[in-house]
Amino acid sequence: MQAMILAGGRGVRLRPITDSIPKSLIPINNKPLIEWSIKYLKKFGINEIIICSGYRSKQIETFLNKNKNFKCKIEFSVEKTPLGTGGAIRKAMEKISDESFVVINGDIVTNINLKNILSKPNTIASNELKTQFGTMEIKNNKIIKFNEKIDVENVWMNPGIYHLSSEIKELLPKRGSIEGDVFPKLAKKKCLYTKKFKNVLWHSIDSHKDIELCSKDIKSKKYYKFFNY
Repeated sequence: MQAMILAGGRGVRLRPITDSIPKSLIPINNKPLIEWSIKYLKKFGINEIIICSGYRSKQIETFLNKNKNFKCKIEFSVEKTPLGTGGAIRKAMEKISDESFVVINGDIVTNINLKNILSKPNTIASNELKTQFGTMEIKNNKIIKFNEKIDVENVWMNPGIYHLSSEIKELLPKRGSIEGDVFPKLAKKKCLYTKKFKNVLWHSIDSHKDIELCSKDIKSKKYYKFFNY
C-alpha cells in the first residue's frame, strides 16, 4: 500500500524556528516530524511514501537522502504555491497506482492503530476530543468541582489520518481542502466511514507548547514501547 504525508505547511505559529526550516524538520526528541511520520507508516508495513511538500522542500529531500530514505521508496510531489490539503492530494495522485491509499497529516505524532482503518476505503480515523482547558462542574451557580483536561464524551475530532479510494480524485479540488470540500459531500452521500479511537496519544504540532507536551508524552512509560523506533 502507498501513503501520502501532507508536509507542505509553513508553520507560521512556530516561528522563528520555521523561518529557516520547514515544519516537517522540527525536532521532537531529536527526531524531525518527517522521521516520526515515516517510521509510523513503516510500523504498519507501508514503505511506499509520497511526500506532499512545498516550503523549503529541498531541505526535506536533503535530510531524507542523508538517511537513505529510512529504507523506504519515497517520491516527492512539490507544490509551487500552496494548494490546500485537497489540492495537494489531487496533485500527488499521479503517483498513486493502488486502488486505495493512506494519507496522514505531516505535523502529527500518534499511536493510533492504522490497521484498523484499512479494511474499507474512504474511512477516516476519529479521536475522542480532549479539552485543552480544565473544566468546572456547576450546580445552582456554585462551582462544585474542578477537573483537569478530560476527554469530552462522545465528541469526536478528525486527527488527520485517512484511508481513501483512488476514485476520490474526481471530487478533489485543484486548490482547496479535502476536509471542507470533499468529506462533507461523501458524508451526505453516506459514503464516508470512520473508526473511533479512545485513550490514544495524539499531538498536532502547531505551537511551541505542543512540542514540549509531545516530547514529554512519547518518553513516558505508557507510550515508550510504541515509539521506540
